[in-house]
Amino acid sequence: MKKLIEEQFDVVVIGAGPAGMMAAIRAAQKGARVALVDKKEEPGKKLLMAGNGRCNLTQDQDNVVELSNLYKNGRFLLSAFNSFRPGSVQEFFAGNGVPTKVEKNGRVFPVSDRAEDVLGALVNVLKENNITFLYKSHVVDFFLDNEGRISKIKLKKRELFPKNVIIAVGGKSYPATGSMGDGYEWAAKMGHKIIEPLPVLVPIKIKEDWVGELQGVSAGSVSIAVYQGGKKKFSNEGDLMFTHYGFSGPLALNMSRDIAKLVSQSDDDIKFILDLKPYLNFEQLDEIILTDFERNADKKLSNCLHDVFSPKLLDFVLRYSGLDMEKHAAKISRKERHVLVNLVKNLSVTFDSLFGFEMAMATSGGVSTREIDSRTMGSKIVPNLYFAGEIIDVDGPTGGYNLQMCWSTGYLAGESAAKNTLT
Repeated sequence: MKKLIEEQFDVVVIGAGPAGMMAAIRAAQKGARVALVDKKEEPGKKLLMAGNGRCNLTQDQDNVVELSNLYKNGRFLLSAFNSFRPGSVQEFFAGNGVPTKVEKNGRVFPVSDRAEDVLGALVNVLKENNITFLYKSHVVDFFLDNEGRISKIKLKKRELFPKNVIIAVGGKSYPATGSMGDGYEWAAKMGHKIIEPLPVLVPIKIKEDWVGELQGVSAGSVSIAVYQGGKKKFSNEGDLMFTHYGFSGPLALNMSRDIAKLVSQSDDDIKFILDLKPYLNFEQLDEIILTDFERNADKKLSNCLHDVFSPKLLDFVLRYSGLDMEKHAAKISRKERHVLVNLVKNLSVTFDSLFGFEMAMATSGGVSTREIDSRTMGSKIVPNLYFAGEIIDVDGPTGGYNLQMCWSTGYLAGESAAKNTLT
């Protein structure tokens, strides 16, 4: 039987995702001897999927108070955001050969639109800082000493003796990338409370079959009001993508965070009321349609309204309205016109379900923030343990927010762990 390899490190970071890589980099920059452990063959699998392969790095927002207000348990993140702001993220990548650009709604992307470039820059900085890579390494167990500190980490083929440990293995979203929820079990075994993990930033399934007819249609600035048990719960506005199963796009993904809570709290049916033209009130839209009908008085209804709706959406609106599409515009009554307006302003659909972790961009839940020191990301239970990234019970909307949380918590955890080693 082969003897296990035994190695000592100042900081052992478990999980080579965005938070883990940043934690390892910062700890090494502060003078610590660092090992980065991951069960996958290569780092950053999930990072390559961010922003549909373009990698939405962060948000162009340096007011950390306003930024934190958009997250679950956002106040917990204030120290981390102050340590490594969105502007600092852009400077970091620009300084390592990946200049960035700002797009719609403040989303920040690499100029190249390549997530591979972002990952490549991180790997290069890891190598420059002489970080030991331990990939294809499964954590078997943690061992605590009499003072409650982690004294040993047993891997399948070696044993690590760390002065400090950072767990940054992510949540349960996109399990194919390695996020299986292992970290929750480790943290719980060491005494931490785990808030039930829920998949968030997921597409929404709708019961009505007709949504499939709109597959591929993107509708900008749509408003959706959400009702449960007949009572309005909330409403959001944004860009929506229709799919064969229901809704995707930024609006649907962000709504899924609140819908997940509604589903967990009640079995009552959930209904959506869509307003496809929220920037126009009923009378304004009616006037636009009337003007179009007057301009095309001698045309059939099927040949009108091309300046008001996209072709596929127009085809659906006309067919779903039940109006006679052979009827000439001049003969469309006020009542019939209002049928169209009401359909556009009050399109009712029935919620079916949310996709699970296999489609989730993030996880809500995880290690309770009450048991982590927000000033250091250090555990309040295990003296030499730190957390970073999605394993913590914090999550934000789509648009670079969750990656920013990973960069910031990783940076602060790495710096704190190194400082704890050297003092």
